[in-house]
Order: sequence, then structure tokens, then C-alpha cells
Amino acid sequence: MITEETLKGSYSEGDALAIYNEIQQENQFADFCRRFMHNEDSQVARNALWGVTKATKAELSQLQPLLNELIDLAMSSDNSSVRRLTLCLIERLHMQEDDLRTDFLDFCLEHMADMEEYPGIQSLCMKIAYRMCKFYPELMDEFLRTIDAMEIECYKPAVKSVRNRILAGSL
Repeated sequence: MITEETLKGSYSEGDALAIYNEIQQENQFADFCRRFMHNEDSQVARNALWGVTKATKAELSQLQPLLNELIDLAMSSDNSSVRRLTLCLIERLHMQEDDLRTDFLDFCLEHMADMEEYPGIQSLCMKIAYRMCKFYPELMDEFLRTIDAMEIECYKPAVKSVRNRILAGSL
């Protein structure tokens, strides 16, 4: 049984996989995530979320009811690792037109272009914003104009790659 105490400290890729394997045996991804994602110790939340990111698409579907809670955490977390891991989970969940939240779209648009933001967060925000804009042609047009106008030479390769794949229609 994974406890708050076992999630403290520095973790490696192997440790994250061990967390995942234990969650997988119990098949309780949503309960595990709900139990640890808001932990006031950001290291505990980070390690728990890292383990959950190892889940398959089918396993992650258990997190679908937590979509809004994950969105809130991504927008409110001061910890960049927690934010990135939460965005990673959100990006892998199914989003429908009813799931569009303008506050989250604004957040993604702001963070994808923020030069001070980490490239992983920028890239995830760009992917998620693209997915949200797909429901509305007028938003998609504006989104595409925005990323086309980005001074792309100022961004890291991860952001450039996502941008180019979106513009090429291959994302």
C-alpha cells in the first residue's frame, strides 16, 4: 500500500514505474490520484502524479471524472513539476465540447507563449489549446494565427515541433 510517507523524497523513473505497478495491481487510479494530487507536500503530489502518468489510455480513463479537478490543479499549482504532470494527464484524457472551460483555454494560451515557462509545459498547453479550439472554427482560426505569428526562433525544439505539427495538420 502506497502511503504519503513512501511518496516523499527524490524518485527515479524506476520508482515511478514501481508506483504505477502497485496502482495497476489495485486498479484504483482515480482513488490514488484523488488521495495524493492535492498533497501540501509538492514532492508527494509530484511522485504520485508521475506514477499515474505511466498508465495506459484505458487505465487513464478512470481519471475522466477528475478532469475538472485536474484542470483546477494545473492552473493553481505553484510547482512546475506538478503542473507539467497534471497537464500531461489532462492531455491524455478525452475532451468533449462540453469540457471547454474558457479559464483553462486562456491559461493554456498564456502559458504556451510564455517565454519564462518550461518547454514541456508550453508544449502541453499548446496541444491542449489546439484540442479545445477544434470544437469552434472561429477559435481555431484565431489559435492558428496566434501560433503562426509566434517568433518561433525564440522557443525550444519541443515547442517548435508541436507548433509545426499543428500548422502542418499532423497533430
